[in-house]
Amino acid sequence: MTTDTLSHEQIEQLSERIRIAKLPFDELTQQVSRVIVGQEHLVHRMLVALLSNGHLLIEGVPGLAKTLTVSSMAKSIDADFQRIQFTPDLLPADLTGTQIYRPADQTFAVQKGPVFSNFILADEINRAPAKVQSALLEAMQEHQVTIGTETFKLPEPFLVMATQNPIEQEGTYPLPEAQVDRFLMKVVVGYPTRAEERAILDRMGTTKPNLDVDSSMSTQALLHAREMADQIYVDEKVRDYIVNLVAATRDPGRYDPELTGLVEFGASPRATIALTVASRAQAFLAGRGYVVPQDVKDLAMDILRHRVVVTYEAEAEDKTSEDVITTLLNHIPVP
Repeated sequence: MTTDTLSHEQIEQLSERIRIAKLPFDELTQQVSRVIVGQEHLVHRMLVALLSNGHLLIEGVPGLAKTLTVSSMAKSIDADFQRIQFTPDLLPADLTGTQIYRPADQTFAVQKGPVFSNFILADEINRAPAKVQSALLEAMQEHQVTIGTETFKLPEPFLVMATQNPIEQEGTYPLPEAQVDRFLMKVVVGYPTRAEERAILDRMGTTKPNLDVDSSMSTQALLHAREMADQIYVDEKVRDYIVNLVAATRDPGRYDPELTGLVEFGASPRATIALTVASRAQAFLAGRGYVVPQDVKDLAMDILRHRVVVTYEAEAEDKTSEDVITTLLNHIPVP
């Protein structure tokens, strides 16, 4: 029986199984909170990405613990982890690997690059030129890498969490809109509150702060959780709401005349799929066997903000894609 035809009793049974299956994720969150103060939004979105088999683009000014949060999450999962510092002189082969000639037997051997890991932290991805970004984004999309004439599958799970600095333009290579669309979500990290910053000072204000976390989840447990998340029920009305929301980004003037002419490109069907899969992950983390409209609303900004491209007129009026999405969320009827 598919998730389209689940009865109320079956949904309740699924919810009970999910409440048990999500316990390792609660433990994982606790492990990360031993190191990271605040950043609950970022940590939650990372868990959604893990369950959705999607990739994460994290944007914020320096010093907000973006890298530390990602590395702590990776350490909490018993999986391979690689941190790659993107620089202007990086080459695609530095990521994917290359062929090395062996004079002894006059053959070429494949040397795999750091992309062959479960979790990749692409630090300051906008520091590397387009050909390097393309090499990583191809691996993200296809989950495979071609070196010479051989094609190699990447390990599962495979998750890329990329950070970028929004305040420096010199020496950076902004991700093209068509490529940034391959990220499931774009999360914007803000400054901590005064109380959180005081807690950061108390915890990290030494030359050797404690950054240890325990491994609390296996990759097999994560893959099993993904299978359960795929079973979560999405009602027909919620599916229609998702489609209506994504379609509205392409012609926002129909919902609010003030948005006419502000959007150059709306979100593609990839956003529809992403919003559905991520909403299931959100329901899983809440211990529910079904998606509610609030799941969709909670995730809409992070999933759509990098997929909606505004016009020059919108920029002249200081209107951003976030302004457009916020207006649409307020105008589109919620089931």
